Amino acid sequence: VAVSAGKDHSLTLKADGSIMGWGYNGYGQATAPDGNDFIAVSAGSNHSLGLKVNGSIVGWGKNHYGQATPPDRNDFIGISAGGSHSLALKANGSIVGWGRNDYSQATSPDGNDFIAVSAGGEHSLALKADGSIVGWGNNDDGQVEPPDGNDFIAVSAGVWHSLALKAGGSIVGWGANWSGEATPPDGNDFIAVSAGVWHSLALRSDGSIVGWGSNYAWRGQWVGQAIAPAGDDFIAISAGYEHSLGIERVCRYVVAGDLNDDCK
Repeated sequence: VAVSAGKDHSLTLKADGSIMGWGYNGYGQATAPDGNDFIAVSAGSNHSLGLKVNGSIVGWGKNHYGQATPPDRNDFIGISAGGSHSLALKANGSIVGWGRNDYSQATSPDGNDFIAVSAGGEHSLALKADGSIVGWGNNDDGQVEPPDGNDFIAVSAGVWHSLALKAGGSIVGWGANWSGEATPPDGNDFIAVSAGVWHSLALRSDGSIVGWGSNYAWRGQWVGQAIAPAGDDFIAISAGYEHSLGIERVCRYVVAGDLNDDCK
């Protein structure tokens, strides 16, 4: 029912409430915990988070900065794993951050009017109930300076750039734009966005996916993360560092153009 692409690993939340992980597992980030009571997952650079139905969070993987050690409480309703920090949204509308904090990326703003959070590489974004966006953390490329406005309905923090979806179905991008990753396509029919490193993804209302930005991975290999698969039956997307994920209505995972019929 949900997917999340990290740096070199991936997570999916299954309909039975369990989590499945795959990919690079050098820190145990793809080894999901047991249980059938999860309602959300988030893959960071080398760590992972899972939100349970009772409002508690489980973390696993690389924990050098404490990014995989969430607070011990049961009032969370949202999670986001970033580069080496993590964010969580509480039921009262406030935000909690933990992990690496050299750019204050884990120092959440005050307030109880937040409805969504997104942790990027070294920066963070939050969507407020009034439709405005707040950003904090590393701002070397302007990634924490969102546009003005009160008509935003979703945010996504990439490694060096940021995206936001407007109520009218259009997308706004800001921050680093070396490969065009912060220059979204025109249109007013988008329903979801996801920011990666040098590429971005968006889901259209007709179920198709649009990708933009670089197709070149830093490892020197040509990959297809910004070339979205054909089809109009997708219901979820996630942009990782050098790969992308999507869920089709028929319950098949799409990973870099390959189908893995393993949704059970």
